[in-house]
Amino acid sequence: MGDERDAIAHRLQLWADASIASVILTTGGTGVAPRDVTPEATRQVIEREIPGLAELMRSEGLRQTKFSILSRAVVGHCGTTLIVNLPGSPRGAVHSLTVIQGVIPHIIDLLAGRTGH
Repeated sequence: MGDERDAIAHRLQLWADASIASVILTTGGTGVAPRDVTPEATRQVIEREIPGLAELMRSEGLRQTKFSILSRAVVGHCGTTLIVNLPGSPRGAVHSLTVIQGVIPHIIDLLAGRTGH
């Protein structure tokens, strides 16, 4: 599992360093099973967490399923790239993204240095 965590972290770092996107979304690997290592990989890469977004996804997820509280999803940034861990279930991923989509443009602006709002 350490190898997989390192591979995920390496890919996230490559994409963030290349500035190929303002936002990187991961899906899956956020639960409590032994192979769920996406949050650890993400923490290896990000400079700072943005815990409010992950907390919001979990709390709003409770409207869909009691299992949302098992999510260990992490949100943070590496340089000017926002990295968001979404659940592995398609329904959960769409719901979580819908919950936070309204603040993503503002975060991208702030990370890019556009703070004159």
